[in-house]
Amino acid sequence: MPLLQRQTMLILETPQDLEAHVGKVLGHTDWVEITQEMIDDFARISGDRNWIHIDVERARRELPDGKTIAHGMLTLSLMSGMGGDVVQVRERGRGINYGSNKVRFTAPVQVGSRIRLERTLLAFERLDDAVRLTYGNHMFREGLDRPVMVAETLNLMYLKGK
Repeated sequence: MPLLQRQTMLILETPQDLEAHVGKVLGHTDWVEITQEMIDDFARISGDRNWIHIDVERARRELPDGKTIAHGMLTLSLMSGMGGDVVQVRERGRGINYGSNKVRFTAPVQVGSRIRLERTLLAFERLDDAVRLTYGNHMFREGLDRPVMVAETLNLMYLKGK
């Protein structure tokens, strides 16, 4: 089974077609389960080996609900792949992560939780060979009404052939 289930919410022809969606929720992804294996892999790759993420036995004794907690940066990094499940643009060139204006981790994501991304297009700017997109991203944990992560991110989407 793939890590992220693909469910495209909005299909457009060109990057310019996104302009009509400024200020609108573009959609949301399917739920993705956060496993201890994902957390451990992220700890190994990032070097962030804080016990709250990787020490299952200590977490069982010392953390609320007795579960390890995913790295906030793991949640943020999953957003990149999940964003592709919200919008598909058929006639386009490459896409580039252009950065973040702000990121907040507003609630913990415990192992075994399921999360999903809701994405809103906040701004659209035409460039010579691309469009710059500013997204509002809310990552939700199943069973919790408020988001566990809020992020404003920027992407460049190049026109086809660029």
